[in-house]
Amino acid sequence: MTPKRIWTAALLVIGDEILSGRTQDKNVAQVATWLNVQGIRLAEVRVVPDNEAKIVAAVNALRSENDYLFTTGGIGPTHDDITVDAIAAALGVPVTVHPDARDILERYYETRGGLTEARLRMARVPDGAELIMNRVSGAPGIRHGNIFILAGVPHITAGMLDALTGTLEGGRPVVSVTVGGMVPESEVADLLRETEQAYEGIAIGSYPFFREGKVGANFVVRSEELEKAQAVADQLQASLESAGYLVVPGGV
Repeated sequence: MTPKRIWTAALLVIGDEILSGRTQDKNVAQVATWLNVQGIRLAEVRVVPDNEAKIVAAVNALRSENDYLFTTGGIGPTHDDITVDAIAAALGVPVTVHPDARDILERYYETRGGLTEARLRMARVPDGAELIMNRVSGAPGIRHGNIFILAGVPHITAGMLDALTGTLEGGRPVVSVTVGGMVPESEVADLLRETEQAYEGIAIGSYPFFREGKVGANFVVRSEELEKAQAVADQLQASLESAGYLVVPGGV
């Protein structure tokens, strides 16, 4: 049997403010969720500072290992927004001002003080790039081959992802079914492993918690097929109940 094609993406989060803790990243969750709906699995996330050499190294590694690479951050109007320059360097192409991006920014800033040199920086792209529409703040995102360069501000990122919805090739989204209870995961580790190994195309994650002085865990069964995920979750629940544990469908 030919194995199913699994489409993967990596996310490169760029910014000193993320690494310093001044800004809490909110894009990983929304990018991962959006990708899954497109049938693409987020395989890796890296966070790098505003340093060209580090961005170049990460871009070249991640784009070669995955079907798609998404970046967030570093495409604004200030001197430390170097993502475009770094990705152009990674691709070995010059940076150019995209004429359509310039037109978009001229219209957007027509009643907001005009298109300054600083604002024009947001029209710069690696040569050969396409634009990703941004209905939130004007300045477009950028696509170059399998690289998607998005804003770092979460609600602007969300708008750019919305513009990309349905445009990327992917597989089937992963669905999940959860069961949980006051079950110490260390006591059922063998059962979890054996259950996962017994079913092809199934992954089981265990997520422990501590509440009211007691330990428990939620067990998440993932698959590309909802019926299979539900069947395995039902089997896992039956096995846990047979072992004497009280289990709650949907998790605790």
